[in-house]
Amino acid sequence: MIPYLLRRSAFLLVSFFIAMVAIFVLLRLLPGDPSNALLSVTATPEQIAAAQAQVGADRSVLEQFSTWLAQLIRFDLGESFISSLPVWPEIAGRLAVTVPLTLMAFGLALVISIVAGLVSAIKSDRWYGILISGVSQLGVAVPVFWVGILLVSLFSIGLRWLPSSGFPRDDWAHPTDALRSLTLPVITVALVMSASLTRYVRSATLDVLGSDYLRSARAQGSGHTEALWRHGLRNGAVPVIAILGIELATTFLGAVVVESVFSLPGLGSMLLKAIQQHDYPNIQGVLVVSTLVVLLIGFFGDVAQRLVDPRLRVSLSATR
Repeated sequence: MIPYLLRRSAFLLVSFFIAMVAIFVLLRLLPGDPSNALLSVTATPEQIAAAQAQVGADRSVLEQFSTWLAQLIRFDLGESFISSLPVWPEIAGRLAVTVPLTLMAFGLALVISIVAGLVSAIKSDRWYGILISGVSQLGVAVPVFWVGILLVSLFSIGLRWLPSSGFPRDDWAHPTDALRSLTLPVITVALVMSASLTRYVRSATLDVLGSDYLRSARAQGSGHTEALWRHGLRNGAVPVIAILGIELATTFLGAVVVESVFSLPGLGSMLLKAIQQHDYPNIQGVLVVSTLVVLLIGFFGDVAQRLVDPRLRVSLSATR
C-alpha cells in the first residue's frame, strides 16, 4: 500500500503542476491587458506603463510564471490588482460558505441516491421502481441553475418559507440564519447530484442481485435481506465508492455555480467578479484552490477504494 501511496502522491503533484501551467497560460491567452483594470479611458502612456509595472505585465511570460510559482511554493497566492489585499485570506473567508454548501449538498445527495437507487433496483418490476429510474435519467440532463430558479419560485416567491438569496453579513455567528440561507442552494445541488449517483447505486445493486455468490448464499439458507447485507453490501459499495470522488468534485463545482444564482459570497461570486475586473491574482487563486480540492478528492477516493476492495491490493502486490 505504501508504494502505491507514493506513486499516487507523485501523480498528484505532477497533475497539480500541469494544471497550474494550464491555468497560467490560458489566462494570458485571453484578450485584454490586466493593467486595464487600474486605468481610466483617458490614461496617459506614463500611467499605462506604471500600471503594467504594478501588475507585472511589462515582464516576460516566463518571468511572470516563475514569480507566481515561487509564490505558490510559499503558499502565497499574491495580492489583488483591484483591492491590493492578499488573495488567500479572501479565499479562506469564501470557503466558509462554499465548503459547508458542498458537504451538506453531497451528504443529502448521498442519502437520496442510496435510498432511491436501492428501491429502484430491488423493486425494478414495480411502477415506483420504474418511476424512480426514469426520474433519475431525466435529472441528469437538468441544469443545476434551472433547478435553483424553480425552487426560488416555489419556496421563496410563492410560499415565502425561505430566503431567495444572500447570506448573513456576520457569516456563521448566527447558525440558524446561515443554514436558512443555505437550505435552497443545498437542495438544488443535492437534487441534481443525486440523479446521476442514483443511477450508479441502482446499477451496482442490480449487479449484486444477479451475482452467483448472492444466489449461493440464498441456497445455503440465508434470507434475502441477510444475504444482501452480509455478502452484497461490500461488493456493491466498491463501484459506488469509485465514483463518489468524482461526484464530490462535481458537487463542489456545482456549488460554485449555484452560488451565483443565490448571490452567496462564496468562491463562485469571487471568481465571477474577478473575471469581470480582469483581476488575475484572484482568478488564479480561486482556480488553484478549486483544482487542488478536486485533485485531493480524487486522491482520497482512490485510496478509499483500495481500502474497501482487497482485490485491488492483491493486484498491486502481484505487479511488484
